[in-house]
Amino acid sequence: MQTRFILINTSSAGNVGAAARAMKTMGFDDLVLVAPRWPNVLRREETIQRASGATDVLNNARIVDTLDQALAGMTHLCATAMTPRDFGPPTTTPRKHFEMLLKKELFAQAGQALAAENACNSGVAFLFGSERFGMRNEDVYRCHVCLSIPSNPQFGSLNLGSAVQVIAYDWREALAAYPVQAATPDAVLADAAQVAGMLAHLEQALVHIDFLNPQAPKKLMPRLNALFNRAGVTQEEIHILRGVAKMMLQAVPTRA
Repeated sequence: MQTRFILINTSSAGNVGAAARAMKTMGFDDLVLVAPRWPNVLRREETIQRASGATDVLNNARIVDTLDQALAGMTHLCATAMTPRDFGPPTTTPRKHFEMLLKKELFAQAGQALAAENACNSGVAFLFGSERFGMRNEDVYRCHVCLSIPSNPQFGSLNLGSAVQVIAYDWREALAAYPVQAATPDAVLADAAQVAGMLAHLEQALVHIDFLNPQAPKKLMPRLNALFNRAGVTQEEIHILRGVAKMMLQAVPTRA
């Protein structure tokens, strides 16, 4: 589904760069500026610095004179506005609307190839107003929905770049989130044989230091077995525990 972010009458070059960066982190690259304060805003130093590497989004961005030009090809328009209005499209949270939108567009007529094709060819546009005044009423009235980010009602105004980031994140989550890149590989759990071998080694060490009486073991080893089963020890942890058992056997001299 084609996605476009439209910034209307943006006054801060830095916010344009921040919006580009927010878009790129979520995998979007269609940015259109409507009559920004700076005609050369895409090339300004502050813009490029705040984009922080998202220069490809800036290079792909377009500057147009009117909102009509920015909306070309878009079929579903989402305004972003914090100020309640007496008249206009329904107001809802981004996640709630995205869930409804995707169900309506992609699944309501599941199995019909034509409907699926039309859904995939549709375009969603997110409109953001100027930093000082937000969106004009006449621009909001053109939209199908007004998205309101659920924030602190006593201090709900977001920086433009932050607002773009939140909307882009929620929309990416709705479409299909990117997999999380784990910082470390998943640990490999020890199998039953490895746990049993470690317990035998540990039992030998506990007997060696007189902590366990083999003539009256009671339930010490079964309890330790249950403990390690609950813990779900990894292969690396098995190596550590066997190392501890080895040092216990070496550190305490054998009694005559």
